[in-house]
Amino acid sequence: MTVTIYDVAREANVSMATVSRVVNGNQNVKPSTRKKVLEVIERLEYRPNAVARGLASKKTTTVGVIIPDISNNIYAEAARGIEDIATMYRYNIILANSDQNEEKELSLLDTMYGKQVDGIVMMSDAVTEKLHKSMEHSPVPIVLAGSVDDTNQFPSVNIDYFQASYEAMQLLINNGHTRIAFLSGPLNYTINSKFKLEAYKKALQDANIELDERLIISEDGSYDSGLEAWETLRELEAPPTAFFAGSDELAIGIIHGVQDDGKKVPDDVEVISFENSKLARMVRPRLTSVVFPLYDIGAVAMRLLTKIMNKEDNVKDKNVIIPHRIETRQSVKL
Repeated sequence: MTVTIYDVAREANVSMATVSRVVNGNQNVKPSTRKKVLEVIERLEYRPNAVARGLASKKTTTVGVIIPDISNNIYAEAARGIEDIATMYRYNIILANSDQNEEKELSLLDTMYGKQVDGIVMMSDAVTEKLHKSMEHSPVPIVLAGSVDDTNQFPSVNIDYFQASYEAMQLLINNGHTRIAFLSGPLNYTINSKFKLEAYKKALQDANIELDERLIISEDGSYDSGLEAWETLRELEAPPTAFFAGSDELAIGIIHGVQDDGKKVPDDVEVISFENSKLARMVRPRLTSVVFPLYDIGAVAMRLLTKIMNKEDNVKDKNVIIPHRIETRQSVKL
């Protein structure tokens, strides 16, 4: 049978309140009594009931974490950052995978509310109207990590996606390219449409390069989509000589397509990506990439959430922008 706090109190010949104080680290217990209670806890292998403790304290020291795809290395990095800081501040996490599906995101939020988590770190490629409404009515704080809410209503941690993308485009433009293709995942994802694509267009405009809509391709962000995009664009009368890809997989698909046609990267075609996952270092030539620092974003988001949950006074800016950089490698001429 499950050992209860009552069993520990009876064996140690103390009150349940005393056992509770020992378990919760309250210093208002005699050292000899504390020692006796801890010995009974160890002997009986007592494990405090987190749910019961949460009902009493109105805290469960548990945080819900919802991410799009745990099998993706980049999101796994975010989860690791969240967990490292959660552990540091003695929070447990409940990790859930949304599969980038709106209905599943809504269901997972309801599940987290039902589990009485103290807060939620949310990663979503698109904060839809339904998702926004659910978060508005959340009984606990929610912090967005690597996700954009157009209303800025919810605390968030991101990089300056527009500026990072603009700088990536400048690298290609400064190398003399006027036929630059833009590849990304779905344009209903805010970061893709509002920041990456708009930065692409602005960089071309500032360089007096005419926009060719045929050079803009939105797919699913996969390796195969990169290959298919190259096969389509190479047939143009004036094919692109450079690519700005929204993910490493897209970029690698392009590189392999170029190589399959007997051309070289970066001698014939230059490629820059936006992600900087492990794949960027594994492909040859290695990818020049905008760093999407999801470990840091996850860690900062979790720390921000702890401050909000604990009502700390030093939360000045709830929409945090962390520094970005471009990791230059061999897919772009230096």
